Amino acid sequence: MTQIDIKSLSRRSFLALSGAGLAAATFPSDLFAQSGRNILIIASGQDIPNYDPHTATGYSASFFLRNTYDPLVRVSSNPPEPVPALAASWESSADGRVYTFALNTDARFHDGTPVTADDVVYSYQRALRLARGNSWMIRGIVEPEGVTAVDAHTVRFDLAAPFAAFLQVIPWIFIVNKAETEANLGDDDGATWLQANVAGSGPFKLRRAEAGALYHLERVADAWQPGGGNLDGVIWQIVRETSTQRLMLQRGEVHIAVDLTSEDMDALVDAPGVVRVLEPEYRTFSIKMNTEHGPMADINMRKAVAYAMNYQAMLEASGYAELMVGPLPSGILGHNPDLEVYRMNLDRAREHLAMTDTPEGGITLRMVHVNGLEQQRRWALILLDSLSALNIQLEIQPMNWPDMVAACQSPETFPDLFPVYQTANYGDPDNIAFAAYHSSRNGGWQNAVYHNPAADALIEAGRTEIDPARRVEIYGELQNLLVADCPDIFGVLEKRRLGMRDTVQGFHFTPVASNAIEVWPLSL
Repeated sequence: MTQIDIKSLSRRSFLALSGAGLAAATFPSDLFAQSGRNILIIASGQDIPNYDPHTATGYSASFFLRNTYDPLVRVSSNPPEPVPALAASWESSADGRVYTFALNTDARFHDGTPVTADDVVYSYQRALRLARGNSWMIRGIVEPEGVTAVDAHTVRFDLAAPFAAFLQVIPWIFIVNKAETEANLGDDDGATWLQANVAGSGPFKLRRAEAGALYHLERVADAWQPGGGNLDGVIWQIVRETSTQRLMLQRGEVHIAVDLTSEDMDALVDAPGVVRVLEPEYRTFSIKMNTEHGPMADINMRKAVAYAMNYQAMLEASGYAELMVGPLPSGILGHNPDLEVYRMNLDRAREHLAMTDTPEGGITLRMVHVNGLEQQRRWALILLDSLSALNIQLEIQPMNWPDMVAACQSPETFPDLFPVYQTANYGDPDNIAFAAYHSSRNGGWQNAVYHNPAADALIEAGRTEIDPARRVEIYGELQNLLVADCPDIFGVLEKRRLGMRDTVQGFHFTPVASNAIEVWPLSL
């Protein structure tokens, strides 16, 4: 195999691809001059809007955090299993309420200081205090006073309630350097500083960032993590158009493409030097509706839109996918495959429209989508065509991901229709249910506005229940409630689609956040 290194990439190849959003001034000139360096290049359409491990979300941020920070445990293999990270070992009580973690004494932050139990306690308490980012995964389970340092390298968790998925969620609570963060607290708990700086212990650190162009991570000298591949660095290169990602992959100008469509994957079937990854995972695509402001706050308008949608056309445009049957992914614990859900029925759509303030239509709804994601654009066009039968117009607005995230902060800034891919971070119904429908998530992209006290109660009961049979009952009730409330157009379940060069070695698929690739094990 021929190794692809950064010096072999011409400036012209970058400049010629307008979809990549690069210019000579934005690509680090010193990278072109490097010789014999193993720099992995990943093409993605999504910028990294925030580096704070306790507030950032989205697959691009997850990629960044998984490689620059460490959690207590990571997940590996298929199905995913917890493996050591900062914690070399752990044990739990018989009732599942107490977990004790022994830290790896070799663990070091990027500034060379050891990772201690105090750093772990500080990080969990900060995450809970800020109540943003991934803290929803442990809210109601971990209380600030329930995390204690037994000694310098031992941490104890006394959980507020049992949680069967505890070891599956803590890979998403990353540990920050307490001393470094406290030295830059400002008046917002260090949030401003950590949005643009890294205080982690991960095997890579930030070398350069240029929004809209690239994010360059370099290997930490003498990284403490055992094993690892031969990478000297990785570039998260912004390539907005998926077709451009595919062409760059075929030409060997990037090593991995993470946003490919089904058509792109079909085009890569016989591409020399390219490996296709097509794997099932709990990855939902839904179109969220503004249940709190504007026309979609009327449940009858939401149901009119849901019944108008041409689901068959959506499926046919999706390639490697199946239609969702309700809010939970098929095959997960508690999913009801016989749930009665919305399918295209214009008579029912008109019945519900007749009960709104605009019974004859004549309105314009606004839908946004990620700029450059062709699949989302196609689904938006299908919805546009579907709504024309109700005399409803659809304004389709492509936006960059950080701007879409910002629009989620209030019902007034949230658009009428907002498409969301949600990839499970752990294989439990709590993942999708809590992130997508619990009101504590309001203001974030996973659930910007929807809140229903009855749904909250069921979600909270489901995440703290240990008995699997009772959990199935709880999630059955939740699915019925959400279908009746219609906060989303329940769309499709897609297979994960990744393309990579055959020079990439050491990759093993894990069906959680698989586009937020952990690059430490990889080699070129």
